[in-house]
Formats: sequence, structure tokens, C-alpha cells
Amino acid sequence: MSTMVGTETIVKAETRSRGKVIAYWSVTSLFAASMTISGIGQLMELEGNVELLEKIGYPLYIMTILGIWKVLGAIALVVPGLPRVKEWAYAGFFFLLTGAALSHVFAEDYGFPVILPLVYASLGMVSWALRTKSRKL
Repeated sequence: MSTMVGTETIVKAETRSRGKVIAYWSVTSLFAASMTISGIGQLMELEGNVELLEKIGYPLYIMTILGIWKVLGAIALVVPGLPRVKEWAYAGFFFLLTGAALSHVFAEDYGFPVILPLVYASLGMVSWALRTKSRKL
């Protein structure tokens, strides 16, 4: 009887670990794809991005800088290894996204421009919290 209980415990532990890995990759893939698409949109200077920056008074050249960093950060999150670079990428995304939300609040541009970066920041925090041991420092 004790052998059966031990086997069930092992199976449950493996299932939780596998479920956590699946959850991690689901959230991380969604987050990395969102940041990549957003970064490419900024690099291409799509009209919606230009309007948002003009509303809050930032110079347009900031789009190139943010676009490059978003794409590089997204790549850092999905490539194997480089745990320190991943930590920096997560931190950078957190500051970027919360800073974007606050910039819109300070410019009195409420609603979607505030909510969207906070949703993305939440995705990034969930991805960070679910990361596996091989991706931690």
C-alpha cells in the first residue's frame, strides 16, 4: 500500500512541474510576442505609436530606442541560458511598461493607454514568477 502512495506522490509532483513549465512557456511566449510586435511597430513608426508619443510629449526618436530594446529583450527571454540577461530583460520591461502607464497618467491620457502597459507588465511578472530553475540566477 505504501508503494502505491509513493507512486501517486511522484506522479503528482511531475504533473505540477510539467504544468508549471507549460504555464511558463504559454505566458512567456505571449509576453515575448507582444513585446516583439510592439517593438517592430515602434521601429516602423506606425501611426498609432506616433500619436501616443505626441500626446505625452516625448520626442519621436525614442520609438527607435524602445523598439530595439523591446525586440532584444523579447529575444533574451526565449533563448536558452543567459539567466542574468533574462533578469535584466524582465526588470527593463517592468520599468518600461510601468513608466509608460505613468507617463500617460501624468499627461492626463487615461484609459486604454494606461491599462494596456499594466496588463503587459502583469504578464511579465507572471512569466518571471513561473520561470524554471534553469532560468533563475
